[in-house]
Amino acid sequence: MPNIHATKGTIVMEAPILAHSPWHEGEIALQKRLGVETRMDEVGRRVMRDHLIDQHREFYPLLPMVVLGSVDRDGDAWATLRAGEPGFLHAPDQKRLTVELPREPTDPAEAGMEDGAPLALLGIDLGTRRRNRLNGTLKRHAGGFDLGVDQSFGNCPKYIQLRQVRFVRDPSEPPAAPPVSSFGLDAAARALVAQADTFFVATYADLAGGRQLDVSHRGGPAGFVRAGGDGWLTIPDFVGNRFFNTLGNIAVNPRAGLTFPDFSTGGLLQMSGEAELLSEAPNGVPPDGAERYWRFRPRRIVWRADALPIRYELKSS
Repeated sequence: MPNIHATKGTIVMEAPILAHSPWHEGEIALQKRLGVETRMDEVGRRVMRDHLIDQHREFYPLLPMVVLGSVDRDGDAWATLRAGEPGFLHAPDQKRLTVELPREPTDPAEAGMEDGAPLALLGIDLGTRRRNRLNGTLKRHAGGFDLGVDQSFGNCPKYIQLRQVRFVRDPSEPPAAPPVSSFGLDAAARALVAQADTFFVATYADLAGGRQLDVSHRGGPAGFVRAGGDGWLTIPDFVGNRFFNTLGNIAVNPRAGLTFPDFSTGGLLQMSGEAELLSEAPNGVPPDGAERYWRFRPRRIVWRADALPIRYELKSS
């Protein structure tokens, strides 16, 4: 039952409080390092839901793009972006989100999207900075799939660059160029990372109750991710909501998947590999306001030119 209290004569209904903390051991360990575990336990019980609230049910049909995170049969995590005409995402009820998308065999994340698989999803509007994250279990149907909600929660708009979207082709038309796979970053991939102000990361933890996935937005000034000569990417972690979904997963499981979109061409640079948390700022990295750092080494890389039927252009705030 929701909590009810009165404020200046107005009846206010609060969100139900979960009986158990939604955080797992990796997330809690990082919260403890900052001395915020008690506060975050309270926050988590209030903001983490097992359903979509009306605000988020109304949000998803507005979106032309969605971010997905999956795990393939080898245990490799992948993040991807998919696009469709607004309305391809909709919530018929509070417990499920319907995603009307065809299969995409050229997307390495597709291998982890079989019926019954766990899946992470991020609804994000780059034109307004609104976003909602959820994870749950995928159920296939003829038009795409439903995602049954295990966890759903909103995020603050920090570090999201404002962009205006436009379609350049019918979303039902496949990309003209085939994917290109590799095991290391070439010059073109390094150039894309060097100028990126946005990427998305998929991580997961195998818990007693089952596999829990997360896919998250990461943003900063252009060039905030540094590609080293040893093949590792060094990534700052700026001040945030203290949920530590991504870093908490990495603390218990190093497997991660990153995707860097080329918003001007619709291309996606997708990587799967291993991540680790750094105990201090790496040598040669100037102070940039980060609270901590982590790094990622790609093991498998897929470049998909023109993967998306949409383009994004930066706009003034």
